[in-house]
Amino acid sequence: MSNIYVTQPSLPPLEEFTKLLEPVWDSGILTHNGPLLQQLETGLSEKLSAENLALVTNGTVALQMAIRALELKGEIITTPFSWIATVSAIKWEGCKPVFCDIEEDSFNIDPRKIEALINENTVAIMPVHVFGTPCNVEAIEQIANKHNLKVIYDAAHALGSTVNDQSVFNYGDISATSLHGTKLFNTAEGGACVAPSKEVFEKLKRIRFFGHDDNKVVVEDGFNGKMTEVHAALGLANLKYFDEVLEDRKVKYELYHSLLSENKELKFQNINYGETNYSYFPVVFKSEAELLKVEQALNENGVFPRRYFYPSLNTYTAVVDYYDAPVSENLSHRILCLPLYKSLTLDQVKHIASNVLEALKA
Repeated sequence: MSNIYVTQPSLPPLEEFTKLLEPVWDSGILTHNGPLLQQLETGLSEKLSAENLALVTNGTVALQMAIRALELKGEIITTPFSWIATVSAIKWEGCKPVFCDIEEDSFNIDPRKIEALINENTVAIMPVHVFGTPCNVEAIEQIANKHNLKVIYDAAHALGSTVNDQSVFNYGDISATSLHGTKLFNTAEGGACVAPSKEVFEKLKRIRFFGHDDNKVVVEDGFNGKMTEVHAALGLANLKYFDEVLEDRKVKYELYHSLLSENKELKFQNINYGETNYSYFPVVFKSEAELLKVEQALNENGVFPRRYFYPSLNTYTAVVDYYDAPVSENLSHRILCLPLYKSLTLDQVKHIASNVLEALKA
């Protein structure tokens, strides 16, 4: 059996992708809000029932654009249980990340701990829908409204996740998502901002094109956040298979959960506030020593899971101020994401689960 890595991109048949590229070669339009980008924006918006979707270069740029569009300067309360890009975007836009600890069961920011961190410098909350599992958006919205704060959701993992039977992208002032090759839906590299407000949406589109308005007049600060036609073509080719990919992830996620639940000491992410898109399958072990034992056993069998998210962001003291976040720090030492992707077979899922259980018994 060949090596099995934590993820592989979902890709359409090559001929379907190259067919979409033919008009790009004929027209010579490679970027600048081209026709394929416009088609993909419309198609994604319709698929997700999320209006005002602007495609951009990548998920990190999407977060930066969100901060800039809302004209934020000050402290942004976020989660320590995330990828470093969450912090990078905040810092690159001249704001300060303030870490709020997480819920032990959902792995998402704990709304009960947010208000204690709010002061006169606080301008926004940036929660993360970790592993595609929605945050408690209603509690977060209540806090934001009470204190007149903006809410930007780092929804890098969450395309296809829902709350109250609608896209998670419809919550907050802006949601920023990633369309990187590792994500459920990908454009190789890419991202998007979704803003319920039409006014904010129009500003996001200006920011991604150097601050130009529709008349090509520079009316505000912007930068190059444009997605190319080549990336949009891959997105359009993948969009056809989105429902199939989502259902496939769900089947494999549930198979993992069923098999590994044999060991009552293993813990799994609780989905408390909506419906996940089953993008990842995280497992929480009793201890880091147990995790390392399982990881080694899997590696010896050609399986390479990944420690998302390790270490906890609040401990990156070379780039951030330390904030106490014991739940996040503890979880980060004990959590491992198992392989999950379209081309992974059900037999491989069973093989991986069996190796995990056997390693725990050893």
